[in-house]
Amino acid sequence: MDTTTILFALGLTLFAGLSTGIGSLLGLISRKFNPKFLAGSLGFSAGVMVYVSLVEIFSKARVSLSQTFTVKQSYGLTVVAFFAGIAVLALIDRLIPSYENPHEMKNVHDLEQDNEPQKKKLMRMGLFSALAIGIHNFPEGLATFMAALADPKLGISIAIAIAIHNIPEGLAVSAPIFYATQSRRKAFFLSFSSGLAEPIGALVGYFLLRSFFNEMTAGLVFAGVAGIMVYISLDELLPTAEEYGEHHIAIGGLVAGMLVMAISLWLFM
Repeated sequence: MDTTTILFALGLTLFAGLSTGIGSLLGLISRKFNPKFLAGSLGFSAGVMVYVSLVEIFSKARVSLSQTFTVKQSYGLTVVAFFAGIAVLALIDRLIPSYENPHEMKNVHDLEQDNEPQKKKLMRMGLFSALAIGIHNFPEGLATFMAALADPKLGISIAIAIAIHNIPEGLAVSAPIFYATQSRRKAFFLSFSSGLAEPIGALVGYFLLRSFFNEMTAGLVFAGVAGIMVYISLDELLPTAEEYGEHHIAIGGLVAGMLVMAISLWLFM
């Protein structure tokens, strides 16, 4: 695999990861934001990720595995790897307490109205959120990177979708740290830094897999990536979209994301 493709995939992963800084800026620069727009954007991101995972990445995984196994075996292995990807993030969610878990999103206005007077509690929440988001971003980085290596156009779509979903995660880190320290610089730095786990995850995954990377390995990784992205969409994006906006706006964004992804895949066939 040529260096240009690897650098391109890494650049997309870096873009997706560091979009946590956008969420941080939204919370620190302006106290007013459009929750309906955010809900629609998160729903759109979920639609892109669900559609591309189940229609494109899942089939790519099965085709790659069929180079080594029979049709029935390749489908079975794809299904196992798909649910293994879901299990990985589900286990991470299980191990991280809900209060510090970025998948259990808190509205920034709830922090302003928090009755707990101790600033240490807010600081602890922000730091644990940064750590938890870093852990979650690690497999997300690998997902974006591997998809971009397989298909650059597909990688761009996934990177944009993950970048959108990282915005409220950046807000989840920066808001409590700002209210605890009153330092915009510290809040932004920690929020921005938490996104670095994505390119780190991409590099670690690549260097671990490249020595024995073949069609079988690619198929298993792609199927796992599809599972990870579906889990993110159902466990994080849609619930957060529902929290920030109306049900129909979130679902409308979901359908729009699926439609846009379907059209883009059709146009570039």
